[in-house]
Amino acid sequence: MLPKDLTKDIKTRLQSIKGQVDGLVKMLDDGKDPEKILQQFKAVQAGIDKAHFLLLDETYRKALAIKISETVEACPGNCGNEDRIEFIRQQFPHLKLDRLTEMMREISDLKQRIDYQGINDSQ
Repeated sequence: MLPKDLTKDIKTRLQSIKGQVDGLVKMLDDGKDPEKILQQFKAVQAGIDKAHFLLLDETYRKALAIKISETVEACPGNCGNEDRIEFIRQQFPHLKLDRLTEMMREISDLKQRIDYQGINDSQ
């Protein structure tokens, strides 16, 4: 479930975009200058990109936070990856979206290795 303030922000942005799209249709109907129409298209695209970014950022941050927590629990201090896990945990609040996806892959790989080691150690 998404936080209410995030959904409110995204909905507000989408309503604004809806108004911009309606304005585009009117501009086309009125035969407005193509340059102005292009500017309006760019504004619509920027609004969609921002709303999309907000959603992705929230989704990835939650998923990464969960994965970091699971990995910390799976590594009680003797898994050989403690330093890297701690580094990712400390960097988490400052990560940009492109780094979030990269860290998600890395922490998932670490968790898989820890799980695999645990299976092999118990045999």
